[in-house]
Amino acid sequence: MNPGLLILVVAVVVAVAFGLRRRRVDGRFDDRFDDREPTGSSSSGEEPAASRDATAWSSVTAALPTAELGQQATLVQFSSAFCAPCRTTRVVLADVADRYDGVAHLEIDAEEHLALVRALDIRRTPTTLILDAAGNELTRAAGAPRREQVLAALPATHPEN
Repeated sequence: MNPGLLILVVAVVVAVAFGLRRRRVDGRFDDRFDDREPTGSSSSGEEPAASRDATAWSSVTAALPTAELGQQATLVQFSSAFCAPCRTTRVVLADVADRYDGVAHLEIDAEEHLALVRALDIRRTPTTLILDAAGNELTRAAGAPRREQVLAALPATHPEN
C-alpha cells in the first residue's frame, strides 16, 4: 500500500473518531472533576469538594463584584467574542433563567477575565458552571448544552414562572 494513502486513511480515521467523541461529550454536564488540578490542594493532593466549590463563587465575585447568585441556582457561562456555540448557549441559559424562579444566568467574557478563567480551570468556550444557592459548583459542561441537559443538571425542580 502506498505510504501516502496509508497516512491519509489513518488521518481520516483519527479525525472521525475525534469528531464522534466530541459530539458525544459536547455540552454534557459532568460533576466529576478528576481531570482538573484543584487549586490550593492539601499535601495528599486531594481537596475537599466543599472547599473547591466555595472558591468558584468567591472567584467570580472577586472578578465581578456586582454579580448576584440566584436563589436556587446560578448558570455561569464563559464565552468569547467569536464563539458561535456561545451564542446558542446564551439563548438556552437565558431561556432557562427566565422560565424558572430562582435561577440566574451570568455570562462572563473569558477574554476579559483571564485570571478568573485560570482560577476556575476553564479550558474552552462555551463552558457552563451550575452553582447552587450557596455558590458551590455542582457541575460543569464544556460546549453548548441543550435545554434538557441544563434542566436535568439543575439542583431541584423549579416551577415555571
